[in-house]
Amino acid sequence: MPTRIEVPIGLPNPKQPPEAPPCVTVVFGATGDLTRRKLMPALYNLAAGGHVRDRFAAVGCARRPWTRGEFAAQMRAGVEEFSRNKLDAGVWEWLEPRLDYVSGDFADPATYARLAETLAALDEKLGTAGNRLFYLAVPPDEFGTILRHLRDAGLIVAPTAKTFSRVIVEKPFGRSLETAKQLNGLVAEVLDESQTFRIDHYLGKETVQNIMVFRFANSMFEPLWNRKYVDHVQITAAETVGVGTRGKFYESTGVLRDIVQNHLLEVLTLCAMEPPNSSDADDVRGEKLKVLQALRTPWADTVPNDVVLGQYRGYRAEPDVAPDSVSPTFAAMRVFVDNWRWQGVPFYLRAGKKMAKRVTEVSFHMQPIPLSLFGSGDLCEHVEPNVLTLRIQPEEGITLSFSSKLPGHDFTVTPVVMDMKYTEAFGGEPPEAYERLLLDAMRGDATLFSRRDAVETSWQWIQPMLDYWDANPPKDLPNYDAGSWGPEAADRLMHVDRRVWRNP
Repeated sequence: MPTRIEVPIGLPNPKQPPEAPPCVTVVFGATGDLTRRKLMPALYNLAAGGHVRDRFAAVGCARRPWTRGEFAAQMRAGVEEFSRNKLDAGVWEWLEPRLDYVSGDFADPATYARLAETLAALDEKLGTAGNRLFYLAVPPDEFGTILRHLRDAGLIVAPTAKTFSRVIVEKPFGRSLETAKQLNGLVAEVLDESQTFRIDHYLGKETVQNIMVFRFANSMFEPLWNRKYVDHVQITAAETVGVGTRGKFYESTGVLRDIVQNHLLEVLTLCAMEPPNSSDADDVRGEKLKVLQALRTPWADTVPNDVVLGQYRGYRAEPDVAPDSVSPTFAAMRVFVDNWRWQGVPFYLRAGKKMAKRVTEVSFHMQPIPLSLFGSGDLCEHVEPNVLTLRIQPEEGITLSFSSKLPGHDFTVTPVVMDMKYTEAFGGEPPEAYERLLLDAMRGDATLFSRRDAVETSWQWIQPMLDYWDANPPKDLPNYDAGSWGPEAADRLMHVDRRVWRNP
């Protein structure tokens, strides 16, 4: 085991927390699991942190005939169970009167008339100034109905108006290039692109955001961030849980659509992008788009060599899963970014369920030393190359491995690891992703949200891969045990290149 060095970090002076403007957040599908587990705990923590002040309210809208009191009680239960911070009675006493609920069918214009009355009353009572943030926590086939009714009811205004109306759209944003374009076209009927916030919760994680800071705020690392010094990059998103009650969803989606097309490609673009001209949202997203455009196209004759699919044993016995299902729950692939910085450097992507450990991380494996100066000539083969690892979850942090002389009379080289943990360096757990993303949407900052052209470009890249596997489903499924690191073919994918997966 490498020696581990803990690195203390000094905290900067505290600053005034960023504050949202006056706003009412309206959640469609408010009786669903997402609202109870993620959205309401996020809003509660924004209130507890002083990010939303007196001119704020939240309205749930769904089909269940709840009263305002029933809705508030359900939301409190969600905060008590899922909030990262323990519920504070004083904060809840402040937030609870700012919660309201409108029941009704999403296809009924009367629902939106009642919603408009509720919003107008909140504007008058709390001074929310007519600003609206709509969150569509509903399936994509509901988007068109809700957006058109919001427009017809006058609840969505042009971006040039003194007040703002913005819409957060939940993933999956399409399940193919064609459906993504259709959804984008539907949204564009009602909204300007500046009003559209396509959410990917991975981008709200502190350690994902820190990839850009780590690169561009540290002059010692950026010069090494290229093909001359980096041998290869590994991006892993592993879960220990199975599909659970999401069997029906996973049967039609699979891991390529669920994780690779959005989460992993988003992380890859942050790792591989060029420095943007500024921190402006479109500058950052423009550089990420260039990475997607530079991805090497998967062809029918390269896909079987560069992509491995898997399915854990026991998946076919899950609820709503076909007994002969070929939907993949694991994927590993070799990807190339064909540009000046990264030409020839493989990016290995891996995602799966029922894996040995829950972990999401990016590791940069540097070039090995060309010549050993210490001992016999074959020693350089035993000197481990430097590895820089950005841990996204859990145990968020950064590690750097390097070689050092082992104390003693002999000249023995041994690996050591410098380890920075977020919880130790900054105190406590970092904010949940939805907290940052909701606050950014209220403030109109689209940096961490997907732009239309990027969504379509990512689908355009992965579509040949999807088409190939739809036409040629793997014949050896299921092919890996629960609690393992995936099928043996994934290891062979690396062994062909004389590399191995980093299994934390």
